[in-house]
Amino acid sequence: MTNTVEIVLYGAEQLCPSCVNLPSSKETFEWLEAAISRKFPDQPFKMTYVDIYQPPQESEKEDFAKRVLEEDLFYPVVVIKDKIVGEGNPRLKTIFSELEKYGYRSI
Repeated sequence: MTNTVEIVLYGAEQLCPSCVNLPSSKETFEWLEAAISRKFPDQPFKMTYVDIYQPPQESEKEDFAKRVLEEDLFYPVVVIKDKIVGEGNPRLKTIFSELEKYGYRSI
């Protein structure tokens, strides 16, 4: 593995209307970060949280945040290298599988 992969979680303070009884976006972010750290110890990755209502002024992240709202995607939305790998209630197996494509190996 040569590059650090960025995992971007797009979410909001308020819960997704269709995601009743699920954790908040921030809780999902923290859970996901901990799970990836345990699965791939000593393998660097970058976790980024983007509030879909107040995205940073980076065109790529700002554009995707608008897309989440316009397309009524279930948030949080987890993105790795421009690919949606989780939506609403993201599955670890899917996210881990995508990371393995970039050279991450579980120990």
